[in-house]
Amino acid sequence: MRGLTGARPVRVRASSQAVIAAGAALAALALFVAACGSGGTGARDEGPAHASAVAGAVDSPSPSRSEKYHRVDPVALVMNDPKVSGAVKRLLQPCNGDEYPVDVSYGDLTGGPVDDVVINVLTCADAVGIGSYVYRDDAGTYRNVFKSEESPVYAEIDRGTLSVTRQYYEKGDPISNPSGEIVTPYRWNAGRFAEGKPTRNEYSKSAGGGPTPVPDS
Repeated sequence: MRGLTGARPVRVRASSQAVIAAGAALAALALFVAACGSGGTGARDEGPAHASAVAGAVDSPSPSRSEKYHRVDPVALVMNDPKVSGAVKRLLQPCNGDEYPVDVSYGDLTGGPVDDVVINVLTCADAVGIGSYVYRDDAGTYRNVFKSEESPVYAEIDRGTLSVTRQYYEKGDPISNPSGEIVTPYRWNAGRFAEGKPTRNEYSKSAGGGPTPVPDS
């Protein structure tokens, strides 16, 4: 799983917006727009953050009739969000050039008119998740409706449910080899995420071993 200790190298996802100078020729503008349209990759598009986006007060495009997905600037959302800790913001720096260590997912978690946005902030060196957040479109504004900064942490959309994985360590565990993980489902209910029953998975200590579910007692 990306974003947790021992994960694969970080995959950086950050949206980009280009600023077109006033008075640019119409032909150049058309070529630029065509290039952007052909080069996009849906939920992933690398590039510098657009500093004008503000978490909690970010205008979102009106949803089309055919789809609910609208790309956001994840770096700007996190950096301008007062609910995000200063420690996470200080660590959210470009790893290589203008590539930021963030993973972004879009999906329906809250039943809103626009797909919700799940953002995971990672470390550059080893892709450890240091913060997970969910943003919901609320009347054209993206609002933070969930956060977890208990590192290592990683949030995902699992069949309409928010699934949050937190690794844990027992005494003597090196940072690269935790004892296991706790996966907690969260479901949207009455305007907030309600925590469900967690699942505890213990990692095998043998070479190549994976997590082993621990049955409920």
